[in-house]
Amino acid sequence: MADLKIAVMLDSLRLEPYEGMKKVVEMGVSGLHIGAPENLDAAGRKELVKHVRSLGLEISAISAWGGEVHLEKAEEQQRNVAWAKRLLQLAADLECGIWQAHVGVIPEDTEDPGWKNMVAAMQEIAECGEQVGACLAIETGPEPPRVLKRLIDIVGSEAIRVNYDPANFILWPPLLAQQEGREYDKEQALAEFQPTEGVRLLGPYVVHTHAKDGLVHPNGQAQEVPLGEGWVDWPRYINYLQEAGYQGYFAIEREVGEDPVGDIKRAVQFLRSL
Repeated sequence: MADLKIAVMLDSLRLEPYEGMKKVVEMGVSGLHIGAPENLDAAGRKELVKHVRSLGLEISAISAWGGEVHLEKAEEQQRNVAWAKRLLQLAADLECGIWQAHVGVIPEDTEDPGWKNMVAAMQEIAECGEQVGACLAIETGPEPPRVLKRLIDIVGSEAIRVNYDPANFILWPPLLAQQEGREYDKEQALAEFQPTEGVRLLGPYVVHTHAKDGLVHPNGQAQEVPLGEGWVDWPRYINYLQEAGYQGYFAIEREVGEDPVGDIKRAVQFLRSL
């Protein structure tokens, strides 16, 4: 198994951004996954790229839309598509070309109005991405891999790709079960959402991946846990990605925990041990 390209999600360190960048350098990794700095003008964007490179780092992707946007809803579409176009330009200006985002919940039923809204929005976003030289990497999560694949195939553009987060395929099913008022069924959830096997479907579209882990307790409560302590089969996951030709970053994300810097350092060591 070849050495992995490792990045750190800057916000996960919970430090002032430039202090966080120094911490990433100390960890000896080469990638920096940053929140989208939408307030920067053209000069500021160039300065940020220059500073990151001066540290021996590169931006693996920018992150925006943590769950507040729903492209399946027609009433929000015009505003959000315009916003998406600005983010694609930002990704291009920062020379990473990848914008990672949650886009809402993709309906399974192709007759659902939300499905048609999602396809229309993605087609417009894809056209912009092709023009500026950047892509939207859809964050995996609230729908099974096959549903996301169908959307990407229908849009048919390299500007719509995937940010694969294997832990999300573990953490979302119990949340959905709770929202729908039903009991969480582990066997059924893992068979449908395929945290690891889903790479066989989505691998060719993956341009970025989050290194995050999770599990579900017997009471149905989901929990994000330090890398290597959850249900993600990391050796098999990485092997599937490499079989699909993936050569991008594994960006460590840690959204909880009392020692984020320590957890991320240990996550770097864990990935290197593979």
